[in-house]
Amino acid sequence: MSFIDHAGTPHPRAKDVRRIVSLVPSLTELVCALGLADELVGRTGFCIHPRECVHRIPKVGGTKTVDLDAIRALAPTHLIVNVDENRLETVEALRAFVPSVIVTHPLGPLDNLPLYRLLGGIFDRDARAEALCREFMAAYSGCTSDLVRARVLYLIWREPWMTLSRDTYISRTLAAFGWQTWASTRPQRYPELALEECRGAIDRVLLSSEPYAFRERHVAEVEHALPSVPVDLIDGEMVSWYGSRAIDGLHYLTRFTREHRH
Repeated sequence: MSFIDHAGTPHPRAKDVRRIVSLVPSLTELVCALGLADELVGRTGFCIHPRECVHRIPKVGGTKTVDLDAIRALAPTHLIVNVDENRLETVEALRAFVPSVIVTHPLGPLDNLPLYRLLGGIFDRDARAEALCREFMAAYSGCTSDLVRARVLYLIWREPWMTLSRDTYISRTLAAFGWQTWASTRPQRYPELALEECRGAIDRVLLSSEPYAFRERHVAEVEHALPSVPVDLIDGEMVSWYGSRAIDGLHYLTRFTREHRH
C-alpha cells in the first residue's frame, strides 16, 4: 500500500524506524496530534505548537531559511514540506539525502481530510487520522449554517501592504463562512496593494496576527485610508493553519464571524 502526496509521489507505509523532520509549523503540530511526537527529530523555529512537545526537538532554521547541514546530521527518513511554506530549491536539495520527501499543498478547509489520511497512512496512524476527520467534519458542519455574507480585505503584511488571492487556503476557509476576500487583478497569490484600491469594494478589513504581527495601533492607520469600513484584528493561526489546528480554527471562525456581522 502507498499514499500519494501533492507532488504525485507514492509513499509506502513506514513500519520501521521513522525519523521525521517537519518544515511546516502547522504540520509539526499535526504530527504530534497523530501521536508521532517521539519520532519527530527536527523542526523550524516557527514550529511552536504544541509547546510541551516541540521544546525538546532541534531547530533546523526557518521555513525558508533551512540549514541543510543540520538536517543532514539528523539523518531523517521522512521530510514534510509545503508548496507555499518552503522554497522549491531547498526541497530539491534535501531530496539528495532524505529518502522520503512528503509534499503538501492544502488549498481549502476540506483538504484537511486527505491531509490527515496522508500522514496517518504513511506513519501507520490511520485510526487517529480518522478520529481527526470526524472532529473536523463535526466542526465544519456548523460553519455553513446561518451565514451572513460579506466582502473582506485580509491583510498579511505592512510596508508594503499585502493581501492574498482567492486561490489560497485562507481565502477558501473564509469563503466557507460567507466572507469573500477582495479580488486582486495581479497574478501573484500574495499581491501587494494600495489600500485606496479597495474603496467601495469591501465591507470589512481583517488584520492578521501573522506573518505580520498587526496590533491595535495599526487599526487606526487602516481606518484612515478606508474610512467607514470596520477594521478588526484576527488570529492568523486560526485562519491559516491547516492540520489539527484547523478544527479549533473552524470553531474560532464560527464565533468570530457571528460576533462581527455589522
